[in-house]
Amino acid sequence: VQLQASGGGLVQAGGSLRLSCAASELTFRTGVMGWFRQVPGKEREFVAAYRWSVGTAAYAASVKGRFTISKDNAKKMVYLQMNSLKPEDTAVYYCAVSTRNLILSALSSRTEYGYWGQGTQVTVSS
Repeated sequence: VQLQASGGGLVQAGGSLRLSCAASELTFRTGVMGWFRQVPGKEREFVAAYRWSVGTAAYAASVKGRFTISKDNAKKMVYLQMNSLKPEDTAVYYCAVSTRNLILSALSSRTEYGYWGQGTQVTVSS
């Protein structure tokens, strides 16, 4: 199982970035594709997730309305479009996959995800 996250970088507050996660055939359209982020000294926190079984996305309250998950079936890519970025969005972002069809309340639990990408740094300057 391979997950490859990319697209991070340095951006000014108010700017946008699009993160990409390339998934292998095994993980694409399977279970849940999630995005998490982590800053040094803090736990990895849930950002967003897409559930293939119901075709819907869920977002953390802190990013709702600013971040959007989308996908490209042909390329087996899942994207996280991040708009109106804030300095507090600065973190290493990870894509992750759960092969199970998680219920809504389980989406934010990182222990539900068995596969992780290597992370990509997002830095938002004020």
